[in-house]
Amino acid sequence: MTSVLYDAPGPKARTRTLISSIVAGVIVLGVVVFVIVRLANQGQFTAAKWGPLLDPTNGDFGPVWNLFGQALVATLSAAGLTLVFSLVIGTLLAVTRVTANRYYRWLVVGVIEFLRGVPVVIAIFFAARVLPQVGIDLPIMWYLVIGLTLYNCVIIAEIVRAGINALPRGQAEAGYSLGLTQGQVLRSILLPQAFRIMLPALISQLVVIVKDTSLGFIISYEEFVRTANIIIQTLQNPIQTYVVVAAIFILINYSLGKLAEYVERRLSRGRKTAAAPADAEQEADAAVGAVTGG
Repeated sequence: MTSVLYDAPGPKARTRTLISSIVAGVIVLGVVVFVIVRLANQGQFTAAKWGPLLDPTNGDFGPVWNLFGQALVATLSAAGLTLVFSLVIGTLLAVTRVTANRYYRWLVVGVIEFLRGVPVVIAIFFAARVLPQVGIDLPIMWYLVIGLTLYNCVIIAEIVRAGINALPRGQAEAGYSLGLTQGQVLRSILLPQAFRIMLPALISQLVVIVKDTSLGFIISYEEFVRTANIIIQTLQNPIQTYVVVAAIFILINYSLGKLAEYVERRLSRGRKTAAAPADAEQEADAAVGAVTGG
């Protein structure tokens, strides 16, 4: 069947595409083989390099993974706290922006746009260097959490605001017709639906937060990447350690991504299930009307 978006390739085009794919695959395979050979010649695949990370019988295996475990707890703790504070503050910012009078809405929008434009590294560095200067002394993890929250709360605010704006206007109007106040409409009608719509996006933002915790090394927070650097200084195996760190980060973020997909499927299935009885009721009413002539 001919595509409506583009012309279906003919025999010559398919042949050229196949040849190009084979050539590209051979080149990529050659580069991979070249890299593996070079690494092997440099002794990067020896047991001395990988043993402390993969061999439980190695004397360094236990201490290394004990450090990794502590660093993972520190990373996930910072990410979890950041998500909670970002969600609370972001929701308040979104509600304020939606309900604000036009005379001072510019102030809320200005704060959101300013924080969106600040690099995460600058926010973390600002929290760690400026707050102690004004007498706010906190455990170092909280400076990382504050810096990450400053950036992510405005991102979540925009996500929540988009969810509210995506709802039909009739939702709010129905609430007002029942005598609900604006706050009651937001709290009881709009926000629950907005969170349900935007939940996959919120979970995806958690992936970003987990990755951004690695920036804690600039303030000497003992998170995963900084701990890996300490291990590298002792074992002198940077490639192997970074491969393990990358694999763990990929596993965590892949799991969070799959969680977002699962939640999205569940929510889509729930909406379809909820819509089915309404459609059946409409069909039944139409059938009764046709029979009675109403």
